[in-house]
Amino acid sequence: MLTKRIIPCLDVKAGRVVKGVSFVNLRDAGDPVEIAKAYDEQGADELTFLDITASHEERGIILDVVRRTAEQVFMPLTVGGGIKVLDDIRNLLLAGADKVSINTTAVLDPEFIKAASNRFGSQCIVVAIDAKRVVAHDPDFKPPLKWADDPKYKDLFLSESAIGNPQSAMWEVYTHGGRKPMGIDAVAWAKKMEEYGAGEILLTSMNQDGQKTGYDLELTRAVSEAVSIPVIASGGVGNLEHIYDGFVKAKADACLAASIFHFKEYTIRQTKEYLKERGVAVRL
Repeated sequence: MLTKRIIPCLDVKAGRVVKGVSFVNLRDAGDPVEIAKAYDEQGADELTFLDITASHEERGIILDVVRRTAEQVFMPLTVGGGIKVLDDIRNLLLAGADKVSINTTAVLDPEFIKAASNRFGSQCIVVAIDAKRVVAHDPDFKPPLKWADDPKYKDLFLSESAIGNPQSAMWEVYTHGGRKPMGIDAVAWAKKMEEYGAGEILLTSMNQDGQKTGYDLELTRAVSEAVSIPVIASGGVGNLEHIYDGFVKAKADACLAASIFHFKEYTIRQTKEYLKERGVAVRL
């Protein structure tokens, strides 16, 4: 049986770890290198490092921080934020990353994921999806995408049933650190990214992010059931039961959390012991 993974996440801005609520109201949580080292010692399965303002600020990722972080940890390291060209992936891998997480560039150019997977292997290509539940949708909304009118992508966009229907179980993809709606259906997008060579999906609920009320179980389960590649649940953990629910109810392959670990509410060891006691296979 494959063990379930516990993944702390470092959201980094200006070289510091930060944590917010629904992608805003960020507060400082410490030095990324020191925090990464502590998680490695605690037995985290992987670490995700996201430069959360790189795409919005139209700059590259801070490679020196990635390099210093990679030197201190011996678990797999996934790094994302500001990846625009294939050489960005190469530079991150050379700096010590094991995998890269791509969101904005994947949406702006889906073919980029094909090229990245072909060049570096799907095992290191993680497509990050920031999704928000659709409450209402403007029927005249024109996705700001060069490929929006390409017939081969027509099934990716939100259907008419989402328009003005607050009960619709649909989620919209956002880019640029959760700043820009794209009119893309998150579940359809995950399936397309698997088809194009993504090795994993990092799925964040914008509605739940920082709320500490649990993952969006419906969203996570919908994506997990739609794809055959691993899905990492993200956004909303407030206690250990939420992580258990992410695995058991939402069928995630890995659970990512930030604030409960950063602010020492729980340790990685406590989390894994809790899960093991409840029958979830974890690495201790």
